[in-house]
Amino acid sequence: MVAACFLFSIMSACVYGVAVCEPAMPAAVVSFVRVLINLAILVIPALLIGDLPGLFGDKRPSLWLRGLFGSLALILSFASIQRIGPGESAFLGASSGVFVVLLGPLVLRQKNSVFVWLAILGAMGGLLLLFEPRKDPGDFLGRTMAMGSGFLSALAYLMVARSGRSNSPQTVIFYFCLVAVAIHLVYFGFYGYVLPGRLDAWVLLFVAGIAASGAQMYMTRAYQMAPAALVSAVGYLTPVLSLAWGVVLFAKTPDGRALIGCALILLCGVLLPFLTAPSRFRA
Repeated sequence: MVAACFLFSIMSACVYGVAVCEPAMPAAVVSFVRVLINLAILVIPALLIGDLPGLFGDKRPSLWLRGLFGSLALILSFASIQRIGPGESAFLGASSGVFVVLLGPLVLRQKNSVFVWLAILGAMGGLLLLFEPRKDPGDFLGRTMAMGSGFLSALAYLMVARSGRSNSPQTVIFYFCLVAVAIHLVYFGFYGYVLPGRLDAWVLLFVAGIAASGAQMYMTRAYQMAPAALVSAVGYLTPVLSLAWGVVLFAKTPDGRALIGCALILLCGVLLPFLTAPSRFRA
């Protein structure tokens, strides 16, 4: 999971790097390249062994919904990274873990203890501190996108929980890529697209896609090998590393209130998996 976190943070840094190299580059183009690379990594081996139909699994609705929510979350996440940087967007996006626990009683019919609700309130306090806009309306929009990405990611994770164990991780990721490609093509049909004009932007695009694909594989393997609560807690290393990359590479240093918000999200987010009922976090 540490390797997955590192690769996810590399992805975020590359996405912001593309925005620095090509300020006019739409976030949808960046996310589309990332999805295409991920799809190719899944489909090419399946074609070579003649098992492409196996990627479709049992085709239950929750797989398509996971793809829909996950695709929209990805687009919003990349757009927020370009607007507010890799660090703060990652911490706001980490709200997905809080939303999963918050929505669990409604979607999965699982109860939360008093301590869980206190941790949720603490994390929400951190999100409010971090959500406060620092600059112009564009900054506020970026923070709104990051929070929306966290909420949609939570819905995607809940759909995975509802789909049960009848589908492989490759199938779940395949539906995400399939729906994401369709959404991007519809978007490009209405709004058009702009391709990078610089070689370094193309390099960053491909590094982001490869890093994201590797991170997904490592994350899936981590949940198969280790207790899920521990893996989930270690996952909060991603926003910490993303924040570090933002400071070191792009001088994107959050102010005092934002850092307090990040600390609250980190503390409460790490605690939540251990406070939640173990049955919710089986591998």
